[in-house]
Amino acid sequence: MQIFSTFEHSSYLELAITSLEKVGVKKESILAVPLINRVEERRLFDTLHRADGISLFDKGAAIGTAFAVIGASIGFVLEWGPIYWGLIGAASGFIIGFIIDYIIFKVVHKRKREVKGKKSEVVLVVECPSELVEKVEEVLWEHLALGVAKVEG
Repeated sequence: MQIFSTFEHSSYLELAITSLEKVGVKKESILAVPLINRVEERRLFDTLHRADGISLFDKGAAIGTAFAVIGASIGFVLEWGPIYWGLIGAASGFIIGFIIDYIIFKVVHKRKREVKGKKSEVVLVVECPSELVEKVEEVLWEHLALGVAKVEG
């Protein structure tokens, strides 16, 4: 039977491996695989299949609407009329809002794409006989495993 578990890369992982060997699991039956966590900058524009919850469109739409109303109102007394000035106000408001969001996103926050909280950094695979399964699970949970699963094989 195989038992899979995930750990943070810490001394608890080493203690868990040592405890497993004391319980009776052979050294050759234990496999520890370190994971490479993703650290990439967030994309500015979302696609249909991938969205990260950050939008550069919201402030632009709100400010564009406000500037369109103001431009159309003022346009009644200006030469080009309310329609042209409303469109000019909408475009300039959207651009201003987009630039504000872009500056906030790029300069102020400087967010990295990382998972908050605990991250699994090592996958531990243990091959053991079925009579040791419960003892191995208990050892893994005692040594702060983030998750444990077993597969009968």
